[in-house]
Amino acid sequence: MQSLSLKSSMASKRQYLPILFLFIFALFLFSHYQFSLTPSITPSSIIHLSPPKSTSRNFSLTIKVLAYDRLSSLSRCLTSLSSAHYGGDTVNLHIFIDHFKQLNVSDSGSASIDAFLNNSRRILDFVDGFSWKFGEKLVHYRTVNVGLQAQWLEAWWPSSDDEFAFVVEDDLEVSPLYYKFLKGLIVKYYYNKSNFSPSIYGASLQRPRFVPGKHGNKMKLDSETRVFLYQLVGTWGQLLFPKPWKEFRIWYDIHKAKGVKPFLEGMVTTGWYKRMGERIWTPWFIKFIHSRGYFNIYSNFLHERALSISHRDAGANYRQTVGPDSNLLDESSLDFDLLDMKPLSDLKWYDFCFREVLPDRVARELKEVGTILFSMQKQKPVLLVSLFKASEPITRNLLCHLERLNIRNYILVGPASDFLLDLARRGHPVIDADGLFDSIKAYKSLRIRKATMELIKDIVIKAYIIRKCLVSGFDSWLVESNMLSISNSPHLDSVDTMYDFYASKDSGFFYVRSSHSSRKIWDENFAHQIAKVADSSTSEDLLLKDGRNFVIIVSKLLEKQGTKFKNADKAPTIWQLDSMNIDHSSIGDKHKMILWPSDMSLDSVQKQLEELGFWLIDSDSSCKAVVCHQL
Repeated sequence: MQSLSLKSSMASKRQYLPILFLFIFALFLFSHYQFSLTPSITPSSIIHLSPPKSTSRNFSLTIKVLAYDRLSSLSRCLTSLSSAHYGGDTVNLHIFIDHFKQLNVSDSGSASIDAFLNNSRRILDFVDGFSWKFGEKLVHYRTVNVGLQAQWLEAWWPSSDDEFAFVVEDDLEVSPLYYKFLKGLIVKYYYNKSNFSPSIYGASLQRPRFVPGKHGNKMKLDSETRVFLYQLVGTWGQLLFPKPWKEFRIWYDIHKAKGVKPFLEGMVTTGWYKRMGERIWTPWFIKFIHSRGYFNIYSNFLHERALSISHRDAGANYRQTVGPDSNLLDESSLDFDLLDMKPLSDLKWYDFCFREVLPDRVARELKEVGTILFSMQKQKPVLLVSLFKASEPITRNLLCHLERLNIRNYILVGPASDFLLDLARRGHPVIDADGLFDSIKAYKSLRIRKATMELIKDIVIKAYIIRKCLVSGFDSWLVESNMLSISNSPHLDSVDTMYDFYASKDSGFFYVRSSHSSRKIWDENFAHQIAKVADSSTSEDLLLKDGRNFVIIVSKLLEKQGTKFKNADKAPTIWQLDSMNIDHSSIGDKHKMILWPSDMSLDSVQKQLEELGFWLIDSDSSCKAVVCHQL
């Protein structure tokens, strides 16, 4: 009986094995699916958004109307939406009605509460009876008052990369042409791969008027600029792209849960948040946009026209009705081709200070270095920053200092990486050292050993970049990533015209003044000589294993041919950061740069820079402040 029972038990277990295998397989699929949906959230957050794989035929748009207690405003808004031309497309309408604020019966009285209840009932009756023939109509009536922040943030979670949301508050009125323009814009700048950019999070239909950066530039656009990109979100008719919105919601959840506030110094909107707190949502989104380097598409129609206007009715944002902010553009006033949109490469980009941004400047050949130089201010020297072996936080902190000091003429030089391309996407000019090195024909005659390849590559490309700067008429400053500019005239108090070259073997700093004599000395042959000396050096000769090798080799070559150069070692303008010395009382106004050992740990560098007040990035590795400079 025991044998029979055992056999029966084993047979029973074998019977359940397929079910067990199916369960394990299903669990694996679920885990993989969950993992694939959860993006990697890191402080650095390098963007990897790619163009959609589908076509515009999969596109869908849902209108999100945010309403509260203004029946006449809501009626005008919905009427304008239903009067628009949708060209036979299915467009869903979702209406979110916020509840009135909780009232105390003893303070307000039952009559007052009844008035609020009756107003809500009239709004619900109107919405229920409102006919929407273009798609699904959904009404969400809240049980408690949540305010504008929750109304916006909880209105949408995209179900696919082809689903878009157009968010309007109830005091808006849209043009009959608005959908035609939005659809054309989505097809042009989202589904067209040649015009796609991961930096774009949506489009605003409101007329651009506001610059949030303190002391920002006046908004000046020529009459030919009909479409442009601007970092600021527009709450008066905002189209949202699915991927960036999901990314923002997850970012918001993380920061809110950890008690991080959306403070961004130098922005008017931070003052709004300090006064109004969680009643508003825009400071959160602006902080996110700043950390990611994203942009919004805006339209610029003449005669103060727009496809969406706010009547600025009395409510959460206005104590009393102000009236329309713009003139509504419709068929009767249309005097141009609405769908005539320039390629993305021809559009202008502006930051929160309304200062022009030039994204995607990447040089992989010397002629492309020339193109970057052509985009810079001719009267000022070019700061060349070597990012070899540089960490991401150190690089981002350096960029915050350049912004604060209003140093605009700079180029970042580093090995090919996602991080380097992300910097270019954000508007920082970069040189792909690997691509540039491969394009330089002279180095191909060298027999470079694998052990010293990276060191020699660093030396060779610096020689040719400086040559290109001289030919283009630019003075150039070469600094390493372990040097931090704290003055807008790095390192030197003044430049002695007796010298074309300044060199610091201790720090790796090198300065070249563009002149007839320097161009004659630093010709193609001299650059090649630098490469040959680097190649002939043994591994022992390159013991420093950092950017100082370049300065040492160039100094020897200049001495050999009898060229005078200024020795900038032990310059009083450089302040040395030492992990063994935390006494910072000696740093003063005379210091223009901070230098630390290249092998000093990131934690030590960050700690000491924080104590000095020179660590300018936050937990997102983005600048803590927006600093505007008048043009």
